[in-house]
Amino acid sequence: MDDIKKDLFSSIRDIQDFPIEGILFKDITTLLQDASFFSKTINLWADEIQKSFPQANKLVALESRGFIFASALALKLNYGLVLIRKKGKLPYKTHQISYGLEYGKDTFEIHTDALNKEDHALIIDDVLATGGSAGAAIKLLEKFESSIEGLSFLMKIEALKGEQLLKPYQVHSFF
Repeated sequence: MDDIKKDLFSSIRDIQDFPIEGILFKDITTLLQDASFFSKTINLWADEIQKSFPQANKLVALESRGFIFASALALKLNYGLVLIRKKGKLPYKTHQISYGLEYGKDTFEIHTDALNKEDHALIIDDVLATGGSAGAAIKLLEKFESSIEGLSFLMKIEALKGEQLLKPYQVHSFF
């Protein structure tokens, strides 16, 4: 990791036992509140996305922290933005899937008209942990005729081996 990335990564705060005991939570708010760090992260991450996923033209953001990064990246890259939300938050017809988390269960939804056959989707989220939410997002996107280019995360927690659940898709992480 180069010095710029080390500085950016060091701005992320670890919170032990949140939201439940045994979880080490990566608090990105400390990165976001520094305008220079946030801007550098988006600019560098956008460059990496263009190199790693040259076909992508839509970013698919996972609720909720994925929205922050995907919105800024979509603007920087001039890509469309698609939202995957928690159950009951989208106003139109949806596809949905329930999935397990490190600390419970949840349900994701996506509008049934969110993607079409010309779209090349790249899933964006903040942290890859066990891969449960990212795996659910893949299953939702597989309901469309679009192609799934891969997944890109701000960071991944290697010890939890979430990437294994996402095969055969290409997984990229900024940190």
